[in-house]
Amino acid sequence: MKKLVAYFSASGETKAVAQKLAQAVNADLFEIVPQQIYTNADLNWRDKHSRSSVEMNDRACRPAMAAAPDVSGYDVIFVGFPVWWYREPSIIDTFMESTDFTGKMVVPFCTSGGSGLGDAAKNMQALAQGAKVQNGKRFSSSASAEELKKWAEQF
Repeated sequence: MKKLVAYFSASGETKAVAQKLAQAVNADLFEIVPQQIYTNADLNWRDKHSRSSVEMNDRACRPAMAAAPDVSGYDVIFVGFPVWWYREPSIIDTFMESTDFTGKMVVPFCTSGGSGLGDAAKNMQALAQGAKVQNGKRFSSSASAEELKKWAEQF
């Protein structure tokens, strides 16, 4: 089975885990890049007027991506992201809606200091009709390649 690790990373922690995962399972790697890059001020979750706060308070918000991958050649797509407000960032919703996942297995994974995936898998399934979205898992930024590989081998 051909695998892809697609990820969004605001601070670099998810990127590090995604890179380790891709290497551990011999998968291709794709970074989900917002058309408008997030600044530190945009990411200030304590400011209810920051870009990320505004986006996360509007469930219909879909920040534009710089590019979308062609997933047609993949069987399993791991989708990584930091947890924002106990769920996936809005740009992940954009990704799920703008890509045809029909017949694909989608496996979310996240990085967080303590919050889990919440309803991310359920949300992602609703946005990607025809996909089989798995429950996924939260990892610390220090997750080892061995830990990632062991987890990923079940898919």
